[in-house]
Amino acid sequence: MRLEGRVALITGAASGFGRAMAERFAEEGAEVAIADIDMTWLAETAQRVQEHGREALVVRCDVSKRAEIQAGVEATVQCFGKLTTMVANAGTVERAGFLDLTDEEWDRVQAVDLRGVFVCNQIAARQMIAQGEGGQIINTGSQLGEVGAPLAPSYTAAKAGVKNLTKSAAVALAPHGIRVNCIGPGPVPTRIASGLLGIPEVRDHFERHVALGHLGEPLDIANAAVFLASDESSWVTGETIMVDGGYLLNSFRAPEVDEALRRARADAGR
Repeated sequence: MRLEGRVALITGAASGFGRAMAERFAEEGAEVAIADIDMTWLAETAQRVQEHGREALVVRCDVSKRAEIQAGVEATVQCFGKLTTMVANAGTVERAGFLDLTDEEWDRVQAVDLRGVFVCNQIAARQMIAQGEGGQIINTGSQLGEVGAPLAPSYTAAKAGVKNLTKSAAVALAPHGIRVNCIGPGPVPTRIASGLLGIPEVRDHFERHVALGHLGEPLDIANAAVFLASDESSWVTGETIMVDGGYLLNSFRAPEVDEALRRARADAGR
């Protein structure tokens, strides 16, 4: 029961990372409010939480709208008496490449993946400061925020922004006892990633480049969130924890790169 006494609001909880986080938080003793725009899938998450002995508060929330985030925080406090942990996890991705991306597609992704995270952080922090007991804020970034991707420029830009927003918020909120950290997931089959990882050649690429040899699961990300929400990480703030099976470490180990290195070494030895 590592999270007993915690009250968490998790955005993007209808599926994927958010659903896994909701289940793990409940399993570890936290009270959980779950937020999303997909109420059908969110109801299934609530049922999963209930199976772990907790009743989840279900909140419809579009994180691109400040008023809905504010309402979600207020509903959480009204139901459970406080908010100790905000998980800004909701995200979306565009389907157009760099040369085809429109202003509207760029703005839509930024509104959810970056501005939405900022507003979640800000509103949650104001509530935690008013309570006077500190708290934890956890943001969901991405490995693509580290390396970029030509087929998802708005998404990767937003996720890179989340990493540095986390640092800024951590410094600003440290005097109030609020820790702010980020999780950088690697390739994990989720609903949002299905379009990418559903392509056999792309899935094969990621599987070959993950150092541990296989794709991750939402549970891997949820376990990192439990650590960041618990007292075990009480001296950790402003960090981005990569949970990617060593993908970034091993990203240059493609066979074609190995062959190029082999040829270069052979040429140097002549």
